[in-house]
Parts: sequence; C-alpha cells; structure tokens
Amino acid sequence: MNQDFRNDGPRKVGQVKEVTSLANPIVKDIKALTVKKSREESGAFLAEGLKLVIDALELGWTIRTLVYAKAAKGKPLVEQVAAKTVAAGGLVLEVSEKVIGSITRRDNPQMVVGVFEQRWRPLRDVKPKEGETWVALDRVRDPGNLGTIIRTADAAGASGVILVGETTDPFSLETVRATMGSVFAVPVVKATPEEFLAWKRKADVSVVATHLAGAVDYRTIDYKRKPVVILMGNEQSGLPDALAKEADALARIPQAGRADSLNLAVATAVMLFEARRHILTLSETR
Repeated sequence: MNQDFRNDGPRKVGQVKEVTSLANPIVKDIKALTVKKSREESGAFLAEGLKLVIDALELGWTIRTLVYAKAAKGKPLVEQVAAKTVAAGGLVLEVSEKVIGSITRRDNPQMVVGVFEQRWRPLRDVKPKEGETWVALDRVRDPGNLGTIIRTADAAGASGVILVGETTDPFSLETVRATMGSVFAVPVVKATPEEFLAWKRKADVSVVATHLAGAVDYRTIDYKRKPVVILMGNEQSGLPDALAKEADALARIPQAGRADSLNLAVATAVMLFEARRHILTLSETR
C-alpha cells in the first residue's frame, strides 16, 4: 500500500491535499479499504459521515486520513475535524464528489469520510465485573446483523462484543454503517472457539446461550448472580454442540405464529434487554 497508509510509513503531517483524479495512489489505497485483505494488511478502515468522524475523534480513535468533498469546505464542523486531523499527524484530502462517491461506492455519498486505525480488545484483558453483560457471536456472517448487534449492545449498555470463530469483519464499510457510530463505543474482541472456551472456564461468568434445544424460558434465568455472556449462534446453523454444552443455561425465546425463527440481531436484542432489565431504568436514557 501507499506509504501514507502503513503504520510504519511516513505521514505528510499538516498537509491539505486537493485530489480530483480517481487514479491518485492515495485514493486507490483508501478505496482498497473496502476489501478485507487490505484492511487486515493496513490495520485501517473507513467511516462515512461527519457525525461518525466526530464521534470517533471524541472517543480517542486514531485518524490517519480525512477526506471531504469540495462542497463541504468552509463548514465550521468540517474545518474543526480537519484541524484535529492535522494536529494528530493525519492527512487531509479535499476531493471532488466523483472521488468521494467512488470511495464509498454510493451515488449520493456522505461529504466526509475518515480513515481510522482499527482497535481490538485482547480477550485476556476481558475480566467481566458485577453488572456487566457481554455478547459472544459464533461465526456471525451478515455485516448488517453484526453492525446492528454492536449498535444494540451500545444501547443496552453492554460492555463489549466477542467474535468467535470466522466471522464477518466488524470494520467493513457495511458493518460500520449499520453500527451508526457504535463501533467506536463498544469494545470488540476476536477469539477462536477454543480460546473462548478456555477464557470462559477461567472467567467468573454465566454464559447464557440461545439454542433450539434450550429447555429454559429466557425470562426465567437469573441474570443477576454473575456477569453474563449472551452467546448467540450462526445465522444458518445455530450454535455447535461444542459451544452449547459449555453454556451455563440454554435458553429459548417463546414464539407464536408461523415464523419458526427470529433474525439474529433481533434475537440478540431480546436477550440483551432481558439480561439487563434489572440494571436499565428510564432515568438513565438520554
């Protein structure tokens, strides 16, 4: 990748660069971040929209490059974000609408895009305390589901999301869009099934898994006794036996009607808000 982008490469500190060509090498590198391999190699990802960029900067995320369309030039908030990017040693690009549209792959693109460094929480650092709730997702495949779950975890006051096995990328453009900025507020962890189970045996947590063979109504489980990990299975195949048998409770959500299952993000939301019912009050809402 272009040197402006790599962790070990020099940055053009304090520079505002005007770009109108789709062939510009920096633009090509930014566009490459829509591909998982490029995100993994560079450790970077894209966030669209001024609100998301402001949220990320306020929460201390490292910005590498700020891209804004000419139409956004001069707007006070855009100028402030540009100044913060320069102060942080990042690169600022002023581009044509054609260029920003090609980066986001949208006909009506956002006027501002940020390139940020990815941030992962190591599993060994996750030590749930009393009153905490975590979500663990086994092989979640749909970016929309993952993004919605991260957003829901944020809304419910969960402490983080643990991705188990081969999952969709939380830093893909589609997932970040679906989080509506919550990706910057909710710690994300990745682990193999073996690592997750080893961690579970040492951590003093109660793992509550949803499972078709679940014998317990999810509303009857004691979510107060220990920190809780809500364990959810893959969209198509559910939880594998190796994970299900290690759960402290196998839960089911009672259903009526013709539908035989819930969408993963919806089921996770139902479980999360029940697990945190004893903690959440209306006085805490914004």
